[in-house]
Amino acid sequence: MDRYVPLRRRTIALVGLMGVGKSSVGRRLANALDLPFQDADAEVEAAAGRSIPDIFAELGEPAFREGERRVIARLLEQPPHILATGGGAFMNDDTRALIKSKAVSVWLKADLDVLARRVGRKDTRPLLAGQDPLTVLEAQAQARYPAYAQADITVETGDAAHHVTVDQVIRALAAYVEAPAP
Repeated sequence: MDRYVPLRRRTIALVGLMGVGKSSVGRRLANALDLPFQDADAEVEAAAGRSIPDIFAELGEPAFREGERRVIARLLEQPPHILATGGGAFMNDDTRALIKSKAVSVWLKADLDVLARRVGRKDTRPLLAGQDPLTVLEAQAQARYPAYAQADITVETGDAAHHVTVDQVIRALAAYVEAPAP
């Protein structure tokens, strides 16, 4: 019997700060579990017909978050898959409740210095525009960690290679689905 069958019964939603690897780890996790992969940010861009930086610049963050909520709700109606959410998605009470009811949520957590180094390499993140990445990430961690802590599973990723993180997530998911219900 395929040992991953129990892990394919529900969508697996990855949450966490920018740069933690939700998309890159998510793609590899989907491949390892033979599930489709969906990236909420890419789906928001497709639905809006413009990039996330353009959505932020033209419509503002509240409009982006509303579109993100609608897209994630639509994605959660699809058959089980791996879903990479945007870093702020799990902050929305409605989105978080929807994820918790229709998916297994996994908080990918890494040291802020590691994340700052990763996100500092690109200038495509609107929340970082003209700001020090570590300062932004520290503020986000303070604001977001209480919501992220409500995820079903937390995986401390460190600065490991993506395949190591995928193995960690699979082990954590296996333990979660095998645990007796509370």
